[in-house]
Amino acid sequence: MNKINFLNYFFLTIAILFAISYTKLTGVVALGKQNTHNTAIIHKIAAEMLDSSRLHQTKTFMQHGKISVFAHCVSVAAMSIKIANFLKLNVDKKSLIRGALLHDYFLYDWHDTNNKYHRLHGFTHPSTALKNASQDFELSHKEKDIIVHHMFPLVPIPPKCREAWIVCLADKICALDETLFHR
Repeated sequence: MNKINFLNYFFLTIAILFAISYTKLTGVVALGKQNTHNTAIIHKIAAEMLDSSRLHQTKTFMQHGKISVFAHCVSVAAMSIKIANFLKLNVDKKSLIRGALLHDYFLYDWHDTNNKYHRLHGFTHPSTALKNASQDFELSHKEKDIIVHHMFPLVPIPPKCREAWIVCLADKICALDETLFHR
């Protein structure tokens, strides 16, 4: 990725984060109304994944505030679809949703101070999530990119595909919302 594209994505990320923060503070619905068709697609894909994996375990771990890892991942999937639709981007929706649902598939309580992963969680959990997801699912290249690069710029290698950039952005928007407004 060249420097110009990186700067474009960076400034787009900052602009959308400010827009989401502003809309939350003023009570305006972020990025338009909820699309029930997209919600149904997300729930259908999540149901298929829950049947054949350890994904249900993510319901038992807290992510931000009072939000479980599973609920966070569903929110990231929904926000990812909203962003793609809002920006009129042509994306692989199935990979976008699956990657979003698996981006935090680390399967441990990162808040537990006795856990060896606690202090470096932000840096290490993408690779742990990819390892766990690879054990339970056949992953596309886009899904792997989404999972392993969603913490950019904390993890210094940027995403390669637009779906991964979208989830990276959606994750930050949802984390900000959950941390500030769902305590």
